[in-house]
Amino acid sequence: MKDTKSNSKFIKRFAIGAVSLLVLIALVVVVFDPFFHYHKPWLGLKAVLNDKEYQCIGTLRHFDYDALIVGSSVVENNDNSWFDEAYNCKSIKAVRSYGATADLCYLIDEAYKSDNEITKIFYNIDPSSLIADTEPTYESTGCPMYLYDNNPFNDIQYLFNKGVILEKIPYMIVNSYIADYNENLSYNWAKWKSFDSGSILGLYFRQKEIKPMLDEKVYEEQLRGNIKLLTNELKKHSDTQFYFYFPSYSMLWWDGIYRTGERDAFIYAEKEMINALLQYENAEVYFFQKDEEVITDLENYLDTIHFSPEINKRMLDKMAGGQDRLTKENYEEKLDEMKAFSDKIVDELVVPYEEQERFNYEE
Repeated sequence: MKDTKSNSKFIKRFAIGAVSLLVLIALVVVVFDPFFHYHKPWLGLKAVLNDKEYQCIGTLRHFDYDALIVGSSVVENNDNSWFDEAYNCKSIKAVRSYGATADLCYLIDEAYKSDNEITKIFYNIDPSSLIADTEPTYESTGCPMYLYDNNPFNDIQYLFNKGVILEKIPYMIVNSYIADYNENLSYNWAKWKSFDSGSILGLYFRQKEIKPMLDEKVYEEQLRGNIKLLTNELKKHSDTQFYFYFPSYSMLWWDGIYRTGERDAFIYAEKEMINALLQYENAEVYFFQKDEEVITDLENYLDTIHFSPEINKRMLDKMAGGQDRLTKENYEEKLDEMKAFSDKIVDELVVPYEEQERFNYEE
């Protein structure tokens, strides 16, 4: 009888201890909250942001801001303070590696559900986003949906996550109190990367044969869907000023899409998107694709599309100064000039690299 009572007490104590431990673990995660799932930073901690799929959604829901820097990985090397100083705002990034329109519009919509009054959105348009799928890809690409779906019952995957407890929280503490972490460099990946001709040429695998040019309307269905997604944002948020811009991809990107026969389709898609955006008073559009000084200098690039932070700053400065802005009157001419310049890239500017046998060719 004594043994039974003793065992019962032991089990009860063990259960209380186990539950107490679980509550303590969950409390630690809630307080430190490295993915900002519940709140913005507490206890003097910094917003240590280096994992966008896990952190971006939480920052949009809980941080204080009035401007968004929206786009793919090519915008991640921006320093937020550049935008804050140039446009007198408080910005945070809403980024997704692929930069598909549907994914970025999803993030924008989440931002508008917050208590913030969003006055400005700086939106990087990658050409590939114009022909991307028009449904968000977060779930299909394996993102942690327990951070996205507002379902408290599956938060267990966050509260008792070994990686969060043993890696993410210590990393956050070290960068907040010991290391000199700059919160304006959220998701920045440029450190330790080499931006030079050796890098871009090593990562550019050129197609041997030039394919016939595709019909310019080959991606029409996807294009119309993406135009609708962006123009819907302009309609819904007429009090927000949108600054759309096309980034300075390298000349090797243009060489690549010429050889795959997609050049005309991309030029057409850009024209159609620009024309649609320019119908709205709250939209400005900037075109940095034909910044010849930049795109022809391979020392600016990691690969065909990713450029150094200095190019991010250059585009922001030009945009803030009203340079390279497209209008209803000039956009077709500017795109036609880019098309003609892409011919020069293929016929002249990349020829020395061919002669020097600098290109890797796809098998």
